[in-house]
Amino acid sequence: MILDTFSNIALYKGLSKDIFTGLNFLKNVKLDISFGVHTINSNLIAIVEEYKTINQNDFDFESHKKVVDIQYPIIGKERILWSPIKDMEIKTSYNSEKDCSFFNNPLNQPTQIDIGNDTFAIFFENDCHSPKHCIDSPKIIKKITIKVSHNNPY
Repeated sequence: MILDTFSNIALYKGLSKDIFTGLNFLKNVKLDISFGVHTINSNLIAIVEEYKTINQNDFDFESHKKVVDIQYPIIGKERILWSPIKDMEIKTSYNSEKDCSFFNNPLNQPTQIDIGNDTFAIFFENDCHSPKHCIDSPKIIKKITIKVSHNNPY
């Protein structure tokens, strides 16, 4: 998992050209971007959604095998809980069509990370993450999740 600010995105140019492209998309996106799925290139999509953050989400932790998630609220802030996959108990086995496994009961207290206001998070295959948590109180946010396909060699 990576937690950083847009002032440091040049550091990720060598990590993956698609991750770097996704970060630049987020840094330069207009606040009035329409909701839905936007294709950035053949390996990148941006999912734009709006929802109310909550005190406790109902779907536990998730992880993906085919994509890397870059998550960033363009309006508002969000708390995400993070735990290494090795510390988790499988709740729902991997579904290749949805590219998702669900987990619960981390062995250790999950780490809380806050994103938005120039701070983004990148989640890899071994990162279990539980999004949509509020920071102080539930609020409506507008969030973009960039899905970086693994079909592309880094």
